[in-house]
Amino acid sequence: MTDALAKAAPGRGLDAQRVIPVGWYQHQQAVDRLLASFRAVPDGERVRLAKKTSNLFRGRAKTSVPGLDVEGLGGVIEVDPVAATAHVQGMCTYEDLVDATLPYGLMPFVVPQLKTITLGGAVTGMGVESTSFRNGLPHESVLEMDVLTGTGEIVTCSPTENVDLFRGFPNSYGSLGYTVRLKIELERVKPYVELRHVRFHDVDTLSDALAEISVSREYDGEPVDYLDGVVFSPEEGYLVLGRQTDEEGPVSDYTRERIYYRSIQHPEGILRDRLTIRDYIWRWDIDWFWCSRAFGAQDPTIRRLWPRNLLRSSFYWKLIGVDRRYDVEHRLTTGRQGEPHRERVVQDIEVTSDRLAEWLTWFFDACDIQPVWLCPIRLREGVERLGNSGEVLGDESSPWPLYPLKPGTTWINVGFWSAVPGDHVSPDAEPGAFNRVIEAKVHDLGGHKSLYSEAFYTREQFEDLYGGKLPEKLKEVYDPAGRFPGLYDKTVRGA
Repeated sequence: MTDALAKAAPGRGLDAQRVIPVGWYQHQQAVDRLLASFRAVPDGERVRLAKKTSNLFRGRAKTSVPGLDVEGLGGVIEVDPVAATAHVQGMCTYEDLVDATLPYGLMPFVVPQLKTITLGGAVTGMGVESTSFRNGLPHESVLEMDVLTGTGEIVTCSPTENVDLFRGFPNSYGSLGYTVRLKIELERVKPYVELRHVRFHDVDTLSDALAEISVSREYDGEPVDYLDGVVFSPEEGYLVLGRQTDEEGPVSDYTRERIYYRSIQHPEGILRDRLTIRDYIWRWDIDWFWCSRAFGAQDPTIRRLWPRNLLRSSFYWKLIGVDRRYDVEHRLTTGRQGEPHRERVVQDIEVTSDRLAEWLTWFFDACDIQPVWLCPIRLREGVERLGNSGEVLGDESSPWPLYPLKPGTTWINVGFWSAVPGDHVSPDAEPGAFNRVIEAKVHDLGGHKSLYSEAFYTREQFEDLYGGKLPEKLKEVYDPAGRFPGLYDKTVRGA
């Protein structure tokens, strides 16, 4: 670990790694192998990545066709600390990127919550975090991308070059291709984050405060650099306000007995805390937000015995894999209680800030899932930097038309990750019944949801929410032979 990283993250030596950039020569070698593997896939066969891990919560069709060789495309190519930019390979995880940039006092504009999310995945999918109220979404800090398209070519796109691909790539989920290189902006950060956990006793007051802070970027006379929240019930919610600081002082550690999301709970007023910047970035990964409780990892006795280096989302994913393979949860619950199969409810939805209170009231009345995560999103100012509008996309009102959030509007991401009994909606409910109810309610409120998990929309509903015919028009240019599944087929039908 470098001295700079040690200063930025004192006491975190067990987790922080020294990341050495791979450089341009190794990057080009990896790209050549990728192209060779693409050419090896027979004509007419669908192309997919040979990737062992995923942060998706939806299934996909199995195939015997070899995947694309992405070995060697998981690193940082170079960091420019003067220009505050980085060239990053598409399969690079945010954990590695953060460890490569923090020694320079830099971090990405938006760092999604889980360590193994990749840069390419966040840009082609959806990633939000507590800087999204001022920095927008991960793709908004991308300056340039190299994309492997369905034609087997590497196409460079930017705000002024191949603009259709640049603007249409976010939320395309691999339907247009895969990123092999991204040049991104970085922002300068201080080594510590001062936290204020503000308690609210009703969702209306909380929603109003969240909307106001998202615009003013301050609360009670103090600046707010980081903003998210957790709601446990209609009567118990918290906003977490972070402020960067370089003041030395004691910091909390949530990688032992203490659990971060429980630490924010208190009866009244404001509770303060401090974390190193690195521990703040990964505060949710330690317990996969609160989902580690399903594995007993929040039981005090078990947690003392749980290896510290396995308190992380990547290990919980392995446990999920075992459960999916052997149906462990259902076998246990059926044996004890005779319960039906549980319907997985793992979603991130967005509604505008003025509809948040209505959504929360409905959700807590409709199910017993708690808590839920709140994260405000405002697209970055200055969308004129996108240059011309492109031949296919034309003058779309949204700069990112496949996930059309309106500029100048505060959207609230609401994340909930749990399950309900299979008969929650009715005794003879079809699979995904409660997820369908959620989709309908979100649509009624003028919102939509991220597509990393199961979706049940009809094609007409889907087109109304995610760019109309634009995904098909973009595929005609960048994937005319249909080597990748279409956006609807991939995200709803599991192709």
